[in-house]
Amino acid sequence: MTPDILGGDWIARAIPLRPDEEGETVATLVHRAGSPRSRRAVLYVHGFVDYFFQTHLAAHWERLGFDFYALDLRKYGRSLRPHQTPNFCTDLAVYDEELDAAVQIIRSEHGHDVLVLMGHSTGGLITSLWANRRNGSGLVQALVLNSPWFDLAGNWFLRGPMTAAIDRIGTFAPKLAINGLDKHYGRSLHSSTGGEWDYRLDWKPIDGFPVVLGWLRAIRRGHGELGRGLGIDCPSLVCCSALSGPNHRAHEAILRTDSVLDVTQIAGRAHLLGPDVTIRRIADGIHDLALSSEPARGRFFAAVAEWVQARLPAAANGQG
Repeated sequence: MTPDILGGDWIARAIPLRPDEEGETVATLVHRAGSPRSRRAVLYVHGFVDYFFQTHLAAHWERLGFDFYALDLRKYGRSLRPHQTPNFCTDLAVYDEELDAAVQIIRSEHGHDVLVLMGHSTGGLITSLWANRRNGSGLVQALVLNSPWFDLAGNWFLRGPMTAAIDRIGTFAPKLAINGLDKHYGRSLHSSTGGEWDYRLDWKPIDGFPVVLGWLRAIRRGHGELGRGLGIDCPSLVCCSALSGPNHRAHEAILRTDSVLDVTQIAGRAHLLGPDVTIRRIADGIHDLALSSEPARGRFFAAVAEWVQARLPAAANGQG
């Protein structure tokens, strides 16, 4: 374990993983130093072109009585190595390895017996699929999703024939780049371009990393798995903005809408997670609800707090 880039008492722990075709692979677990303060913990998983830097989110969970952990997945953020293709994978199930390892550290080494799994955007899809594969294990007591990526926004051609083509071509040309992310959402966030937040642009570039076919094929297969219905056996909270905005241009409401994903798809597919799902729409929220301007950010935090306190009351878990 080493001091983390966040400073203070934050530390980073590299988790060695099985090497892949690009060589050495690690994930990174970030948390505060010292003995666990609570029997309850939350594990946060970021989205695409992302890593953990939202210390105010951690502080919110700590006020709720949870120790906070964040996982930078392989080839993201702290875990990205010079020899690797940023954010690349060809099967979302590959992340089971680091999720299993992180949960083992949190529960077995650190002694937490209540765990909330939290995912944002692509991380929301990854954590949902992992939680479903771990049904019956008792490893996770609740799932909290922040604008999870449940489907591909776009017309029938993109979601049908184009997806079929991606599935075929992505097998043979997995690193063929087809486009990048739109820059306008990133520009609205980062302090260098007028936004509220400061973070490392080599790990979360404003223009994003290239979208490659093998990765998009993995995402669409994950969407298909969700579309067939999951059976997650813990309660789930799905939060998203009240409205979406255009994702291909700057617009006046970019700081009040999800200008990355289609929130009607998120809300419409949330029931596919399992039998116990709550949906909360956050007025004026952006794609990463934790990075929304106030008062929307406060609405998101309040929605999470209200739901967690109702579904995981502290007294029921030995917390006074």
